[in-house]
Amino acid sequence: MNPLGAESLFYLGPLAISGTVITTWGVMLVLWLLSMVLLRGLQLQPGGWQTTAEGIIGVIESAINQVLSAEQTREVLPFVATLWIYLVLANLVGLIPGLHSPTGDLSATSALALLVFLSVHWFGIRANGLRKYLHHYLKPTPLLLPFHLISEITRTVALAVRLFGNILSLEMAALLILWVAGLLAPVPILMLHIIEALVQAYIFGMLALIYIAGGLQSQQLRQEKEAQ
Repeated sequence: MNPLGAESLFYLGPLAISGTVITTWGVMLVLWLLSMVLLRGLQLQPGGWQTTAEGIIGVIESAINQVLSAEQTREVLPFVATLWIYLVLANLVGLIPGLHSPTGDLSATSALALLVFLSVHWFGIRANGLRKYLHHYLKPTPLLLPFHLISEITRTVALAVRLFGNILSLEMAALLILWVAGLLAPVPILMLHIIEALVQAYIFGMLALIYIAGGLQSQQLRQEKEAQ
């Protein structure tokens, strides 16, 4: 098995389909089914289903609101909430016998990090305009432009490698302990996997949120100056 990526299962023309792709499709299908069931439940029983949905969204919104203003929170909530929920499910897939978490594949985490990279600039440009957004790379002096560009690349790479390394090492450690101890320690390993999966999803989502907040920072500073 290639530790840096899943092996190809079959090909669709020149496109190689790996186990990671299949698992990712499965996670997205589960998300779609859950959303349909939730929406159906809201129509049939608004009370219980609505409380569940509002509770989940409320927790995520509260976490985002600690970093961004209320107006900016409403803007980035759909993206960040989707990212968080996907990461939780993807990290927990490894608990199913015979399956591996797609986030234990470097290609999958690289795609997620690239998505975060693009979203940072998307939200930043939409909030500030292209010219004003690009101008912040020249502050406080144009001499720092190369360092700003290097920072954008390195933090994206670090975001991908951090999630990949933690999930892969978690699965390998769990397999090793189960191989040595057998069924003597299944519950502690299971709890460790669940806790670590939730922690890594939270860290990745918070880092993505902080990066997006950095892209929106110039707009917030400008609004504060106008208010003063």
